[in-house]
Amino acid sequence: MKKPKYPLEEIDQIKKKRLEEAEKNLKEKKEFLEKEQQKLQQYLKDLELIKQHKIDKIRQMMDEMEKGTTSDQIMLKERYLKVVVEEKLKKEQAKVQEQQKEVKKAKEDVEKARRLLEERRQDVEKIRLHKEDWEIEMKRLEEAYDVKETDEIGTTIHVARKYKPGGK
Repeated sequence: MKKPKYPLEEIDQIKKKRLEEAEKNLKEKKEFLEKEQQKLQQYLKDLELIKQHKIDKIRQMMDEMEKGTTSDQIMLKERYLKVVVEEKLKKEQAKVQEQQKEVKKAKEDVEKARRLLEERRQDVEKIRLHKEDWEIEMKRLEEAYDVKETDEIGTTIHVARKYKPGGK
């Protein structure tokens, strides 16, 4: 008896390919998340530098006020703080907030990719189990066929001997 081909072989191959694609997709999403987190860390460092610069400028202005300086100098430094430093601070805070959103989105994408990968693994596992059951069933059918064929051969030999001329 010719061994039959597994009827869901093509589906099995498709499911395995989808699993590989899901693994690749998850890897890419994780790499992207890592890059986004690194960007966020850099933006946070930049924000801290600007905050420190602001504190330094305020201290410098306070020191000059204690030593005695003109009101024009004080107003100039206050304007610098308000215009330059505050604007930089606002821009950097906006960058940080935007990057936090990007990181959150990247984390969600990683989680979606993880769930999809798990689904694909389950699909491949289901097909594998089905194939095992199918192979067991085919082996059982083949053994039954072999037994039947052996019985037929035995019966044929018995009948041939029984009716053989000059036989018993």
